[in-house]
Amino acid sequence: MADESEIEHRMGTHMAESDKDDLITIIDGEALEAEIPTVLPLMPVRDVVIFTDMLLPLFVGRERSVKAMEEAIETDRFLFLATQKDSTTEDPKPEDIYTVGTIARILRMLKLPDGQAKALVQGVVKARILQYVRKRSYYRVRIEPIAEVPFQGMTIETEALMRTVRDHANKILELRGELTSDVGNILEEIDDPGKLADLVASSLKLKIEESQELLEIADPVKRLEKVNEFLTREVEISAMQAKIQSNVRDEISKNQRDYFLREQMRAIHKELGETDELAEEIDGYKKRIKRAKLPNEVEKEALRQLKRLEKMHSESAEATIVRTYMDWLVELPWTKTTKDVLDIKHARKVLDSDHYGLDKVKDRILEYLSVRMLNPKMKGPILCFVGPPGVGKTSLGKAIARALKRKFVRISLGGIRDEAEIRGHRRTYIGALPGRILQGLKQCGSNNPVFMMDEIDKLGVDFRGDPSSALLEALDPEQNVGFSDHYLNMPFDLSNVMFILTANLTDTIPPALLDRMEVLTLSGYSEDEKLMIARKHLLPRQLRENGLRSKNLSLSQGALRQIITEYTLEAGVRNLEREIGSICRKVARKIAEGQKGPFQITRKNLHKFLGVPKYLPEMDQEHSQVGLSTGLAWTQAGGEVLYVEVSLYTGKGELILTGQLGEVMQESARAALSYARANHKSLDFEENIFENMDVHIHVPAGAIPKDGPSAGIAIATALVSALSKMPVKNYVAMTGEITLRGRILPVGGLKEKALGALRAGIRTIIIPEKNKKDLYEIPASLKRKLNFIPVSHMDEVLSIALEK
Repeated sequence: MADESEIEHRMGTHMAESDKDDLITIIDGEALEAEIPTVLPLMPVRDVVIFTDMLLPLFVGRERSVKAMEEAIETDRFLFLATQKDSTTEDPKPEDIYTVGTIARILRMLKLPDGQAKALVQGVVKARILQYVRKRSYYRVRIEPIAEVPFQGMTIETEALMRTVRDHANKILELRGELTSDVGNILEEIDDPGKLADLVASSLKLKIEESQELLEIADPVKRLEKVNEFLTREVEISAMQAKIQSNVRDEISKNQRDYFLREQMRAIHKELGETDELAEEIDGYKKRIKRAKLPNEVEKEALRQLKRLEKMHSESAEATIVRTYMDWLVELPWTKTTKDVLDIKHARKVLDSDHYGLDKVKDRILEYLSVRMLNPKMKGPILCFVGPPGVGKTSLGKAIARALKRKFVRISLGGIRDEAEIRGHRRTYIGALPGRILQGLKQCGSNNPVFMMDEIDKLGVDFRGDPSSALLEALDPEQNVGFSDHYLNMPFDLSNVMFILTANLTDTIPPALLDRMEVLTLSGYSEDEKLMIARKHLLPRQLRENGLRSKNLSLSQGALRQIITEYTLEAGVRNLEREIGSICRKVARKIAEGQKGPFQITRKNLHKFLGVPKYLPEMDQEHSQVGLSTGLAWTQAGGEVLYVEVSLYTGKGELILTGQLGEVMQESARAALSYARANHKSLDFEENIFENMDVHIHVPAGAIPKDGPSAGIAIATALVSALSKMPVKNYVAMTGEITLRGRILPVGGLKEKALGALRAGIRTIIIPEKNKKDLYEIPASLKRKLNFIPVSHMDEVLSIALEK
């Protein structure tokens, strides 16, 4: 017997007559037919149909099959091989096995240590199962050989058919790169149509059903015709495959090769009845789209993107972009809405429990709730809270969300310079995402949250666009019904969102954006209001955060008032809470060290916890002085006192301005000087005094830039005081702009300035006559402590402010 490497040429190899001496002596099926027993052991085979004269290496693992092969070896080496209908069946029953198979002779067998076996078999003759004689341990069957229909001789049609089959076979082998001269010679030397059909059929990639159909055809010519039919189809498929490979061979990349292999794997999975990962992913997206209840236009776009994803290579960069886009589409709250609690009493209770005062803002929220009760389809308001730091703008937004039982979203716009932060990036960019607005909505999972945008007055602008212009659409109730984000490129309804913006000043907000917002001013708190806030909110919170109880620490009324006046100087209560927190931490340390309480903090021992006072505002101007007036300014930190100093000395009549004054304040200084020169007679000083004297106007502190339109009368008063040698009353502050004719123009921020004057210990404020209407918004408690004097002309200011 020849070496195994010579015999195992390939699965489905046939031996031609010319190869008899090269390999092994081929057994003549007709000569052995009389010697084959009529009862043989049966071995079912999977995924292959054995034809006559076919050499096949078999790997035998099933116990039944091993026993059947052992019996054949012990007798005459004959074995009946039949294909089972379902290759996945491990223990096939008679009805699972085809009745037509091939009698084979075992040429070589090798028993393995694990009980399995390797064997080399050769098909001898076709046969049919008549009866199952034995079914235990292994099958024995009674068989009947199937005789071939005698070949009637070569005709022109048969010769043409054989040539066609040879040509097609050569072409297929050539396309596969498997054609050699030896194979071509074997095909040419076979002159029997049945043997040619069996040889070619064993080389084709046919389904089991098709191979079994060929095996059961007894007429060699008809079998060859059927093979030719299969060959024609295979030639077309192989030609198309070769054409595709030829077209893309030069351009194919690693990703494309991976895609081709995965597509083949998908086809294999499909044939095996299994599902691949991409199919599962597509099904998952379909379910998510259905659950999301998207608007019709959005759902169409989602399904269109899903079809694109199906056709893409799953690992390609484009597929990743589409997946991210699909995730955003299905996760955004297109139709998810929280139900508002339209209970006015409950909302008032929540707002009062979190914040003291701020009645104007609270009334506006309650008005919104009242209208919602009457008109459920009302669009969300766009409010802008303007006030100094620490007055509770952000926490008020959270309280509004709690009162309405809506979700709360907060983003900070401070320092944002890129328009894409608002509108999102276009999907052409790597790492593109929607803007901050849609990100916030996705995060909260609702399309009607309370959406707070902090620091709207600190937006930047550069070459990447203007974020404030991008906000125009989002904050316009007439346009935000169809807000368009660059990333989604689909309209999203923002009309149900309650936008709340915060700012310290409105000066830096573009007019077009400011026009779209309803501005609510939070001016700051008076001393009494801070006292109530500290007692009701700040102290309990700091006790809780520092692990203390009310019995451990008590703060007297006087101590709290001293903290407000001497340890903080602010419009809000942020630093006040820090000072209270500092006291709580020191008390917590004392308790941790073993000291027993309770600890009582009064004005007498407050300095032991907070040190010496930081501010003594009443001592800033102890006496009335010549050339020194007190003005009032409105800054980001609230109202503040602004001192104006004027000095005269011999010179050439120049005007010197220091203290980092802005253009508006410089113009106010020039207007004040022009007023003084034009009215020198009524003010009772010499006309030529300005020719020989230089005027130096300084506003401390010099390191802080200052500007604004409300320091005119303070500059003019200090200038006239220096010229007339009459002191300015130290307990009088003033605000207002001056014209060349001496008229007093109105200013803004009167409440903030009044609070600043009160913190500085000033009780008399000169205000423009046209600002009398603003006194209505000042709390009665503040008006009782301050004396507001309205004036319309500079003469009235001088008569009030200067000491005679």
